[in-house]
Parts: sequence; structure tokens; C-alpha cells
Amino acid sequence: MLAKYWKKIGMLILIIACVFNIMGKLVNKLSLNKEMLYSAEYMYENKENEKNENKTN
Repeated sequence: MLAKYWKKIGMLILIIACVFNIMGKLVNKLSLNKEMLYSAEYMYENKENEKNENKTN
């Protein structure tokens, strides 16, 4: 019986794996607001570091 339906079983397993992969990425994705805040903090820290480096030189 397994030999007769191996393609369908393989496709079902593949589809289930893809759905779990997509759902995992959607659940763990950061919101746009958090991404913007993290980017702003990163840019601010870089600017502060550049100012400190210029003062020491």
C-alpha cells in the first residue's frame, strides 16, 4: 500500500513542512514598529560613537 501512495504521502509531508515553516516565520517576525525603533537606536548609537571618536582624535 505504501508503494502505491508514496508520491501523495511525500507531497503531503512536504506541504505540512512548508506550512509549519511559514507559520514559524510569521509568528517570530518582529513588528514594523519594533524594527523601526531598533533601527533608530542603532543609527543613534553609531552617530554617538562617531562623535566620540572625532572628539578623541
